Amino acid sequence: MNQPLPFGVGDSGRSAPIDLTEIMDKVAHGDKQAFSALYDALAPLVFGIVVKVVRDRAQSEEVAQEVMIDLWRQAARYRPEAGAVTAWAATIAHRRAVDRVRSAQAAADREQAQAAREHTTAFDEVSEQVETRLESEQVRRCLSGLTELQRQAVTLAYYRGLTYREVAEALRAPLPTIKTRMRDGLIRLRDCMGVTT
Repeated sequence: MNQPLPFGVGDSGRSAPIDLTEIMDKVAHGDKQAFSALYDALAPLVFGIVVKVVRDRAQSEEVAQEVMIDLWRQAARYRPEAGAVTAWAATIAHRRAVDRVRSAQAAADREQAQAAREHTTAFDEVSEQVETRLESEQVRRCLSGLTELQRQAVTLAYYRGLTYREVAEALRAPLPTIKTRMRDGLIRLRDCMGVTT
């Protein structure tokens, strides 16, 4: 097969009009020289249609090349009664260009969605860490406002997991006293932290 001309470059030296229907018939039968003539005749049209849709020259050249390969492969499917060869080629070019734009948009949308998910996840993790740290600082501040017995009782019960009886034994205090101190301490903690019931 002759080396095709680059897109956008036509054979301006051609003097007689060519019969594209006849050429397409030859292409359908595997005639490589006929395809070279078809290429020269249709490449500028195909590229022009594609570049209007895709708007990126490099991608347009790639899509136009794919269209020309489609014309070679599908030449046997062309029916003259359905329309001119140029109309058929233009339809294929337009469809391919639209497909490329949709594919590129879908890929961009996926990338954007992934970036948004990653950003949200990172933001949520940082936000959660900050919130936990602030709450811890507030709890420490509120615990420092309790009496010594209240602070010890609450700390043993809630941070070490001891029962009321175990707290009473650890602090060598009567169980009713521990229960009262813990209740009073928890009320003060609740008020300090602004928790509403």
